[in-house]
Amino acid sequence: HGETGTGKSALARALHDVSKRRDGPFIPFHCGAVPESLIESELVGHVKGAFTGADYDHEGVFVHADGGTLFLDEVADMSPDLQKNLLRVIEDGKVRALGAKTPLQVDVRILSSTSRDLERMVLEGGFRRDLYFRLKAIVLEVPPLRDRREDVLPLARHFLEMHAILERKPVPHLERLASLKLLRYRWPGNVREIENEM
Repeated sequence: HGETGTGKSALARALHDVSKRRDGPFIPFHCGAVPESLIESELVGHVKGAFTGADYDHEGVFVHADGGTLFLDEVADMSPDLQKNLLRVIEDGKVRALGAKTPLQVDVRILSSTSRDLERMVLEGGFRRDLYFRLKAIVLEVPPLRDRREDVLPLARHFLEMHAILERKPVPHLERLASLKLLRYRWPGNVREIENEM
């Protein structure tokens, strides 16, 4: 949990990379980026002919993540129906593609992130209580960059180096005055903003 741009996706990837599942796939899925009409098909897949336009079999992200990690980014953006389907997959470890007769067993660890207050959403009826407690096994709070000033300069140097290497340019040096300005700035866009600035 944390504000937008704090590095939740990078943290999820790092957790996968140091886990026993590191040799399996890491599949990120942004719950708010897929149209509501397609999101269930993207999650569980579909078979040819399951609906108009289903011209081929399509494996969902659960199948792609089998043996690895599925990262559900901005999980609070899921519709109530999709929350129900996700809960069912978590509870029995099986996915049934749209139009399929038999379910597939999957072995997936789920990491999820949100910038919204899921506890409040549960109290207000916007998020399923049972799903919330399934996903809440371990909660990592990712503080905003303004609350971890010690990370500003290492992140700035990292992004300068990374982009210089990608563009095959010499790695620039941060002068003292530039460093002071970076440290004084509040970084409302968090890690994403500092990367864009660099």
